[in-house]
Amino acid sequence: MALKKYKPTTPGQRYKLINSFDEVTAKAPEKSLLAPMKRHGGRNSEGKMTMRYVGGGHKQRYRIIDFKRDKEGIPGKVKAIEYDPNRTARIALIYYADGEKRYIVAPHGLSVGDQIMSGKNATPEVGNTMYLSDVPFGTVIHAIELRPGQGAKMARSAGSYAQLLSREGKFAIIKLPSGETRMILQKCKATVGMVSNIDHSLEHSGKAGRSRWFGRRPRTRGVAMNPVDHPMGGGEGRASGGHPRSRKGLPAKGYKTRSKKKDTNRYIIERRKK
Repeated sequence: MALKKYKPTTPGQRYKLINSFDEVTAKAPEKSLLAPMKRHGGRNSEGKMTMRYVGGGHKQRYRIIDFKRDKEGIPGKVKAIEYDPNRTARIALIYYADGEKRYIVAPHGLSVGDQIMSGKNATPEVGNTMYLSDVPFGTVIHAIELRPGQGAKMARSAGSYAQLLSREGKFAIIKLPSGETRMILQKCKATVGMVSNIDHSLEHSGKAGRSRWFGRRPRTRGVAMNPVDHPMGGGEGRASGGHPRSRKGLPAKGYKTRSKKKDTNRYIIERRKK
């Protein structure tokens, strides 16, 4: 995976730094695994704008991803690595031995022609999904379930991964990408390896127009608003906004919003780093 830098022939090209898509092997998605996606422009059923700075963008279709990896004991072959407009990671098209086709989040290092497996018979190789009770200590994993059979919920974005540290009783101790150390039931599944497209965080759009293609509209800074619109607004001249906070008044830097009474707090061994 490599980033592509352009010659500064235009102002938009000067700082443009995007993925070269070298790992993508398919030009068109698998039709049987597509679903329609209607754009709402940040409006709800009443037409009221509930999400600001959303709208426009290129038409997209949803790729149905297999997050449960419940085809246990049936080997699958990687047919293609594809681009998915709905997520930062790449996706892999899998042809299973029984004839079924599915998409999975592609791990880094998985290539066309590789074999993958899920379940008790799986070995700790890239792309295989295993129960946490079977994963060796120190293994890098991603696409981790929070509850058995629920489907992957954690470490799904580009370049992210977690690590299995140890096991205690019926729980496995996992160190998450945020730095948080947490207990998860050993009956939950996880996929071996780290998520693909590891250079995603280094990309630079280059121009405002490219953000509009993704459906992102211009964002107004809070300090540029009036006091009636934002807590950081107002002031004479170019006055700064004071303490950084959201439009609703919640502090934005380091303020903990997680409830102290939340039931799942008992599973957290070490909180995430600030």
